[in-house]
Amino acid sequence: MFLDEIELLFRGGKGGDGAVSFRREKYQPRGGPDGGDGGDGGDVILRTSVHENTLHHLAGRRRFEANAGQPGKSSDMGGKDAEDLVLDVPIGTVLIDSERGNTLKDLDRESLEFVVARGGKGGRGNARFSSAIDRAPRHAEPGQDGEERRVRLSLKLIAEVGLVGLPNAGKSTLLATISRARPKIAAYAFTTLEPCLGIVRIDENRHVVVADIPGLIDGAHEGRGLGLQFLKHVERTQALLHLVDCSSTADVDPVVARATVLEELVSYGAGLAERARLLVATKVEDDDSRANAARLAQESGEAVLSISAATRLGLPALLTWLANYSRPSRGATPPA
Repeated sequence: MFLDEIELLFRGGKGGDGAVSFRREKYQPRGGPDGGDGGDGGDVILRTSVHENTLHHLAGRRRFEANAGQPGKSSDMGGKDAEDLVLDVPIGTVLIDSERGNTLKDLDRESLEFVVARGGKGGRGNARFSSAIDRAPRHAEPGQDGEERRVRLSLKLIAEVGLVGLPNAGKSTLLATISRARPKIAAYAFTTLEPCLGIVRIDENRHVVVADIPGLIDGAHEGRGLGLQFLKHVERTQALLHLVDCSSTADVDPVVARATVLEELVSYGAGLAERARLLVATKVEDDDSRANAARLAQESGEAVLSISAATRLGLPALLTWLANYSRPSRGATPPA
């Protein structure tokens, strides 16, 4: 299940208490204090991982707390520090302080770590308080409480190119054709209920990550349909492929369809309307669809690339355009 928003409580582990102890060796009847320090509590750390693409694995719990440090011991032995609690999150997770509303960290790179809640320091044992005035201190420090923080995790997918358009514009079909992604495809509106990433191979050394976003409708920026919920996933993209159904059976006139989506991009903001954008006429497979694509180009004043996933019309030209936004392929093949 795809989950891109969740609020969690994180708490660092409590520090271990310092020990109160005195030496009792055979030949030292008046041995001095030897209580050791408590260990530090564990930190809670969020780490980005390429193996996660949703926050769903964190949804089973609302609180994550690291372990406490061990208490100090006699013979000046310190307690063991607790291990840190490390939680993997998808690349692109934004951490927002729930109380203040400020952004704590944008985890936008692989293997990036952020300490979201620090563990408490261990308390000092009574050996630390020995002095010329008090040679036998009978007190020690308790361990400090760990830091507690309520944080909202908001996922914004990392992709070079985003697919936008009305429902049934052919976004999922195109993604399935040019990548190994397998989004659900059906002949009804809102087939795509969650964003889907696909890796488009340009050549052996380059690839482009493309995000298929659920179809927009008029009023999406105000919360209608699924648009507002998922438009944030194209905020990071370098470019947009704006798909318009130009088939003779299209539900919406191509000119109107283009204007509707463009208006939603402008209304949503975040610079989406100014993003590099290619207008693509989809399902161009007969004379009527070719005429619709020509009219779309004429009335919009934009260059229009006509494609057909079924016949592969225009796909080489599309891949050439996508190559402008490719990234180097390093190591293992990215997940498709």
